[in-house]
This record gives sequence, C-alpha cells and structure tokens, in this order.
Amino acid sequence: MKNSYYKIGGIFFGLMLTAFSNNTKAQTRTISGTVTASNKPLHGVTISQEGSDQVTTTSENGTYTLQVSAENPILLFRHPDYAEERISATNQTVVNISLEQKVKGIEEVILNAGYYKVKDKERTGSIAKVSAKDIENQPITNVLSAVQGRMPGVSITQNSGVPGGGYNIQIRGRNSLRTYANSEIDGSQPLYIVDGVPIGSGMTSTYGGNILSDSNLNPLSNISPNDIESLEILKDADATAIYGSRGANGVVLVTTKRAKKGSLGLTFNSSYALSNSTSNLKMMNTEQYVAMRKQAYANDGISTYPATAYDVNGIWDQGRYTDWTKELLGKTAVTSNVQLSLSGGGEKTSFLISYGHNEQTTVFAKDFRYKTNTLLGNMAHRSVDNRFNFNMSTLFSKLEHNIINLDNTSSAITLSPNAPSLYDATGNINWQNNTFDNPLAAYNSTYANDNIQFMNNFTAGYELLKNVQVKLNGGINYQTFNELSLQPNTIYNPSLVIGPANSRALQSNKSRFSYTLEPQLNWNFKRDRHQIDVLVGGTYQSDLNTQGAIQGYGFTNNAFIQNISAATTKLISDQISTEYKYMAAFGRLNYQFDHRYIINITGRRDGSSRFGTNRKFANFGAIGAAWLFSNESFLKDIPWLSFGKLRASYGSSGTDNIGNYQYNDTYITSTLGYNNTTGLVPSKLFNPDFSWEKTIKLESALELGLFKERLNVTASFYRNRSSNQLVGYQLPSVTGFSSVLANLDATIENTGWEFELSGRPFTGAFKWETSINLSIPRNKLISFPGLEGSTYASSYVIGQSVNIVKLYHLEGINPQNGQYVFTDYNGDGKVSSPDDRQVVKNIGVNYFGGWNNNFSYKNWSFSFLLQFVKQQSRNYNYLMSSPGLMRNLPVEALNVWSAENLDGQYMPYHTTASPLHSLFQMSDATVSDGSFIRLKNIQLTYRIPLEGKLIRDARIYFQGQNLYTRTKYFGMDPEFSSIGFLPPLKTYSFGMQINF
Repeated sequence: MKNSYYKIGGIFFGLMLTAFSNNTKAQTRTISGTVTASNKPLHGVTISQEGSDQVTTTSENGTYTLQVSAENPILLFRHPDYAEERISATNQTVVNISLEQKVKGIEEVILNAGYYKVKDKERTGSIAKVSAKDIENQPITNVLSAVQGRMPGVSITQNSGVPGGGYNIQIRGRNSLRTYANSEIDGSQPLYIVDGVPIGSGMTSTYGGNILSDSNLNPLSNISPNDIESLEILKDADATAIYGSRGANGVVLVTTKRAKKGSLGLTFNSSYALSNSTSNLKMMNTEQYVAMRKQAYANDGISTYPATAYDVNGIWDQGRYTDWTKELLGKTAVTSNVQLSLSGGGEKTSFLISYGHNEQTTVFAKDFRYKTNTLLGNMAHRSVDNRFNFNMSTLFSKLEHNIINLDNTSSAITLSPNAPSLYDATGNINWQNNTFDNPLAAYNSTYANDNIQFMNNFTAGYELLKNVQVKLNGGINYQTFNELSLQPNTIYNPSLVIGPANSRALQSNKSRFSYTLEPQLNWNFKRDRHQIDVLVGGTYQSDLNTQGAIQGYGFTNNAFIQNISAATTKLISDQISTEYKYMAAFGRLNYQFDHRYIINITGRRDGSSRFGTNRKFANFGAIGAAWLFSNESFLKDIPWLSFGKLRASYGSSGTDNIGNYQYNDTYITSTLGYNNTTGLVPSKLFNPDFSWEKTIKLESALELGLFKERLNVTASFYRNRSSNQLVGYQLPSVTGFSSVLANLDATIENTGWEFELSGRPFTGAFKWETSINLSIPRNKLISFPGLEGSTYASSYVIGQSVNIVKLYHLEGINPQNGQYVFTDYNGDGKVSSPDDRQVVKNIGVNYFGGWNNNFSYKNWSFSFLLQFVKQQSRNYNYLMSSPGLMRNLPVEALNVWSAENLDGQYMPYHTTASPLHSLFQMSDATVSDGSFIRLKNIQLTYRIPLEGKLIRDARIYFQGQNLYTRTKYFGMDPEFSSIGFLPPLKTYSFGMQINF
C-alpha cells in the first residue's frame, strides 16, 4: 500500500513539474529601470507586462530588466507593501518609478468564506483571520498554537506538551453534550477544510491514551505551519450556514501557500529550538517530606516504622534530595526545522514546491523523537483570454512518533524526594535492593505511531458567458495511521522473575480515504448602483474508513516483540470497515445597493448516511445584512470617520459529526464461544428517527474605522441555541440495553460579547501596530426534559453552564477531631452522592483574549503576544493523594490543621488513605481561580542588508513561546486541562531565512 501511496504522490508532482511552458514572442524589446520608495532602492518588486507571461523582479539595488512585446506595452509594478502602479511604456526603453507606501485598509482585506471570497468591508458574517506573518517561523508543530489568543470567540487549549498531541478548540462555546468523556466523539469540534477539501476530525489512537491526552490527534498536525498562507474561522450563521449540517460548531479554513508570479525564487528557512517543561507547583524538599511522614506515623500511634517505609526507616538516605521533576522531566527538548521552497512562473502559469523537515526530542529522560516530513506543491494556470483558470495543490506528509508508553509526569511529582538515584555505581538501573520502583524502567515500554497523509485538490473554472462562470472543485484525502505499543517484561523489577512470557505487543491500523466533488455556477451582475452575486452548487463526498487491531501476549524472547506472529497468544479484534456518504445542494444570493446596503442569503439541503431512515435530509439557511453607514451622504464629511458598518445575521446550521451507523442495529463478535462457534452480541438499537443536532445562530455587530483607519473597532453580540441533542436515552434493563442514542429536546445556549481594537499609533520610520481582542462567553443549559430522573442529573443543572461540576461543600475541619466536615444537605447523617453533591462550580471561561504588538524600525522588527484568561479550574487538590502517604506533595500541604494551626487547610497526616480524603477530592476545595496572563510569543527579526544578485533577502530571527506566566493557580499549568499529563513547554528558537 505504501509503495502505491508514494507512486500516487510522485505522479501528481511529476504532472505539476512538467506542466510549465514558455511562449516565445516575436518583436520584443528590452525595458530597464530602477524602482524606489522614499528615495531608496526597493527590491522584491514584481514587474510584468499586462497580457503577457513576461515577469521579472527588482534586485537589491532596485534595478530590473524586462523583455516586452507590442508597441505600447502596459507595465504592472506590484509589491505587497506598496500601491500597485500601471505605466504605459510607449517608445521608452528606460522606466524609472517611485512607489508609494500602501496602508491596507479594511476594504482591501480579502477573506476566504469557503465557497466564495469577500472583502472585509463588504462581509455580512463573522469571519476571523490569521495570516502567514503571524504564523511562520514560530517554534510550533501545529498552527493552532500560533492562533491562541489572536482571535475573539475562539478558545484553543493544547492537550499535552508531548509533540503531536491534540488540541481542544471551541468556537463560541460548547454546543453539544457529547464530549470525549461520555462519547467516542466530541460533539463540539469544528469542521476542518484545507484548500477546499474537508479532512474530517483527527485520527483517534487506540493504544496511546496513556501518553496522548484524550487519545486524540488534531488533523492540522499534518500540515507544516510554514506552508500555511492563512487560517480563517467562520463563526456566525451567515458564514457557516452554507456548510449546512457540518457548520454548527464553526468552520476552520486553512489555505496553504499559493504559486506566485515572478522570476524563479528559492527560499531556505532553518531554525533550532530548545524547550523545557515548566510547573507552577513547588514540591516538598526532603526535610519537609520526612517530617510529614514521621508526623503521619505519630498521628497513627506507630512508633516502629514498618519494613516497607523505606523513606523513614533508615533504608533510604534521609539526607538525600532529588528534584524529580528536573530529573525525569528536565531534559532539554531539541527541535530542528528546515523548510525549502521553490516558486516562480509567468503571468499565466506559476508554481510552488515546498519541502519541510521537523525533528523534535522530548523532555523525558530518553532519546524519544517526533519527526515530520511534508511536501507541498501548487500550480496555477490561466488561459491567454483569461476565461479558463486551473489551480491544483498537493500535500504529502509523513509523521513518525516514538515516545514513552505512559506519561510519567505524575510520577515525577509524587516520587519521594529522598528516593535512591536512578542508576547504580555500574550505570545500570538501580533497584536499591528491591526497595525502589525505578521510574526509568517504564521507559522500556514504548508507544509509536506512523501517520501518512496525501491530500490533493483542484479547482477548474471557465467563463461560459460574460459574468457567468462554471467551476468544479474536487479533492481526495488518503490517510493511514499505524500504531504499536510495546510492553516488555523489563518494565518490572528483575527480582519478580517475570520473563518474556509476560511481555505483550499491541498493534492497530487505521485508514481513511475520501473524495469530494463540488460543481458550482456563479453569476455576477452590475448595473448602475445595483450589484448581484449568485452562487449555486452541489457537494458529493464519500468516505471509507477501515480499522483493525491485534494483540500479542508472551514471547520466547523480547527480540521478537515487534513481530506479533511470534507471540504465544494472539487476540485479533474486529476488522471494521465503515462508509460515509454525504450529498448536498447549496446556494447564495448576495445583493448590494449603492455600496451601502448588503443582503446575503445562503441555504443548503443536506443528506447524510449517518442518520435514520426517516431523517436523512435536512435544510439549513441564513440571512445576513449590512449597512455601510459611512457611505451615506450625511456622514461622508465627518473627517474622523473612515468606515462604519452595522451588520446582523440569523440562521441555522447543524452537525453530523456523530460517527457512522449510530442509528442501526449493530452487532459485535462475542468473546465467549459456544460449541467452538463464535457468536454475535447486539451493541446498538435501531432508531429510524435518529436525526440532526441543529444550532440556531443570531448575531449583530458594529465595525468602525477611525482617523483614516488608523484605529479600528469591532463589537459583536451573538446568541447560539443548539437543540435536538444526541444523548444516551435511558432504557429499562429488561431491554438488555442501558440506553439508546436518541435526540432529546435538550437545548444549550451560548451567548457572548466579542471586542476587537486595532491601531497604528506610529506609521513613520518607526512603526507600531497593536491589536487587542476580548471575548466574554456565557454558556447555559436552558432545557433538558427528564433531567432529574436521568443519569445526567449528576452532571448538569438547568439554568447553569454545561461546564459545571457538582461537588460536596467543605465546611472546614472539626476542631474536636481534626477531620474534614462536609455539608449533609439531605440530613440523613451521612455524606454521599448524589444527594449531598449540591455545590455547583463552573469550570468554564469567564473571559479571554490577547494583546498583540508589532514594532519595526529600519531593518529591525519586534513583536509580542500576551494571552489572558479569566476562569475557574480544577486544581491539584483533585489529583493529590491523601497527605501522609509515601508520596510527595506540594508545599501547600504543610498547612495542616493542628491545635497550633486552627486555620490549617488539610486534616492531620495519616499513613493510610482516609475515606474523607476521597470526599475532599470531590469537594469545592478542588476548584479555584485558574486565571492567568501569559507571554505567549515574542519574535525579534533583523533583515541583513545585502547588495548581491544571488541573495535577494536574508533575515535572522529569535522566537520565544510560553515564556512567562503570571497566575495564582494551584497546579502545574493554568491553561492546561488534562491533569496528569505533561503541560505545554517553554521554547526558545533561533533561525534564519534566505531568499535567493
């Protein structure tokens, strides 16, 4: 399969490389000249002849030479930072020109809305955008890390500091009751589209759950951030309704870098980064820890320490101290990244090829690695008469991950500070006479995955008639995901005499193949003050997913452990193949009057194979309107008002992200046989009315551009109501099933305010651009019929957020006996669930945002991003073991109750786990302020002034990621949601970029 995979990729890239041709034209002449700006030579200016494929670029000293044809050629001078100029060169052979600095206003920003593009000035929907200048060169492996804190309404959390891990992204809140905790699929995840091709959710790991939080891999991990031109997020109904059943949770649109016109150019980019783990917890030192342990024995009336109390009975050195977080998580992770791209082409045909290699080690104390190789190709062509255009992109990626099987972050925190050294005097793993469970042994158990993806998409358009264009979008996405978990007997103490017969190997294979076809017809009409844009189209998508797993137990020798056929016992799981079919018809009508009033109507009818026979089709639609009041005659003379717009939208979208065959009667093979015959066991019940979750969205917004758009302000309010929730409906036990997945009339409401403020305080030789965004989300469950009598009553409360937890109330410590006291709400004389778990705490976000700044002076530029979040979070009390056990604790646990310390937070130490501590872990003591301000990113860049012809441009840069966090949070990391896993790392990076 892999060989055919590489052949497919080779064919596509071969076609692109052989698709270019040059047309030789007669009667040519040479025009030369110099391009300047502010009386200085300007390099990087593209000069072309209109209607011809002749293109050149200015050198470092601003000079150029161009071969032109025709008697009166028109020359086009283009530079991304300067206004475009058109010069008619009659009989001239020398054309010198000075370009004026261009200030990119709101009306010049073009946004990708998926099926169409729209000027930021004229959009009626809510679309957020991050461009390449904010993404490239950052020391990250997933573009979502670069987006954190830059977009209002978009909350992104990295699930792990392990490279290749997943991300949790919520666009304007959580719309579904389905999460990874209660379902195989998170029902609030957005739709991902790369260059017009839906790529589905990320692969789910079968055996990586102990190292990859939520066992989830984000689909954007397969794309190099340096290959991304822009990332847009569609949020409201006007923007998402055209995606119908897949747009309820927002749409993430990724556009990879495109081919650009101009002379052949080569770009080399290389960086080297160092990363370290961080923790907000300060653990006890040996003196504090030993004192705690001895006090625990004293409290329990034990004067002779047990033989297994190695830390205090003299077996281990009570004067020894090891900071285990530094020892086990303190290795410096090294990342090397190389990016090489080649681009060029004429006025009609251009191409781009980019290759990237990234290799990253980990902070764990062994040489684990994460490798990525990506290859991107793009070709664009337009016919001489400009009626036909064709664009094709191909992305090939291969990700290899080798890592420890079990994240040992928790072990590094809880290990006794006076535990023995990891290695003995001979350099072998130290078991300290069988008194020490050496954490290094766990490193013999490894997890590896191999993730290969091939994506290809094309767009072909032809102008049938004037203002009438037919277009065909198509694409394929093929992905394989193989994983291998090895658990040899060497993870155990040799004294246990556990041989290779107890070793095991677990292997899983998954693949996904999908293709999409989308024919479209577009009509534009302009007359006088009227402008109409009509789009109609259809979508057909087919997905085929396969998966299988095999487990091997017992080997004669660990040398055979990777060959499961050598195992004594083999268990083969079901080999599953699932299909998904999706089809839709969609349309858009956009009407503008006099550049003042805009109405945008979108609609879509969807059909999905994932729903019951009675509900396979559904309709979605939206209407958006905008009033550009700054174009009104009575406001045009206001000098400080450059731009003003009121917009609003209302409509519906849905989600079919629920997995396949959920409505069907399904069966699985039984693990128990009868008379040597394998049987089948029913796993799901048939539900013909299994239907779509639907979200009704409402938004209104005000956009202002002031003082020639040097100050821009946007304020928006939204309300999303998600109903028809797909949840497990309880059934009587006599049915043989505890529940059936069905639509309940439960409704979640997300409301909020979003604010954006951007400005250019200085625009001269010294430039300062600044922007700040603030989001204030609110989430509420407004209805759930039958909630009180269901199992969901312990998780949700009507009128409260779906992010709540229900907890016991800790009143304090009884001064008579030094034990925790919890509120007995039902007065039955005991504290138990669910009746006494009545305290409701919202562990969601109250508000969040970011402040971004860019400064530039001559050849220097500097930028930084501050991310801030106001929230309540689960703290370390939720994870902390009972104080007094043979496990280290944070120094906060020194604040123990006693007759001398009546305000102590923790009850007296004990050598055995107290049942009251279990209640404590489920009490309101485990929720506290998790707010933080983080220096998310800084970048310092210096452009090296060069005068050579070979090197057009060279830059060196320094980057920092997650450098400083200010917080009062009691835990490892306030942003981090996955307790017990390695949090995101602090990274320093140095690199250089050279353009030839």
